[in-house]
Amino acid sequence: MLSLFKKQPKLKELIPHDYTDIHSHVLFGIDDGAKTSADSRFLMESMKAMGFSKIITTPHTHFNLWPNSSTTIAETRRKVQAAFPDLCTQMQLQAASEYYMDEHFVQLLQSEALLVLKDNYILVEMSYLNAPLQLFDIIFELQLKGYTPILAHPERYTFYHNSLKAYEALKKAGCLFQMNLLSSVGYYGTAVANTADTLLQMDMMDFVGSDIHHAKHIAAFDNKVILKNRKTLEKVIEVNQFFK
Repeated sequence: MLSLFKKQPKLKELIPHDYTDIHSHVLFGIDDGAKTSADSRFLMESMKAMGFSKIITTPHTHFNLWPNSSTTIAETRRKVQAAFPDLCTQMQLQAASEYYMDEHFVQLLQSEALLVLKDNYILVEMSYLNAPLQLFDIIFELQLKGYTPILAHPERYTFYHNSLKAYEALKKAGCLFQMNLLSSVGYYGTAVANTADTLLQMDMMDFVGSDIHHAKHIAAFDNKVILKNRKTLEKVIEVNQFFK
């Protein structure tokens, strides 16, 4: 078992040189990601060094914590572009959002156009404590509005870990899955890594994202992948080319 682990590559070694990332928090001062413009620069330069060629960054939109809007996100993106024009051009910096699904999100969905990753694809998340009671209603409403929901880091929702049927129900409802790359190195714990491995084995993961917030996340890309289904992970990483 130890010899198998020794053969596993570092996570950064799996990143292709034309990788498009669809989940990060590199815009400064807008959520729990980058705090300063210097942080934004450090994160983007680090991502570039690892092979990232495009960043569709996704600040949180969470009414009670980070009440962002299309306007605040666009304004902050412009500030970053003004501060680091060459770097933002090299990284093809774009911005969408990671929407927290609750009653406020339902109101937002009904009142304005949402920020998408591409076409009609939208990144959503939920509480780590429990799923919203109206989860499937929200997914249905998103689809009625013409959106395709991509659920961020499904492997991190521990209340689903003992219920593969819950994941299957979400997929049947039309929800795509985006795995966090750091789950592959055990950054969030063994249980999350094991669930990511299982979902990969079942071909349930559709895309990946870095979910990079800070320097510790960057450093974790030097850790070795601990998953059994590494080849499947590599295939899913390649699928991110869809967003190029």
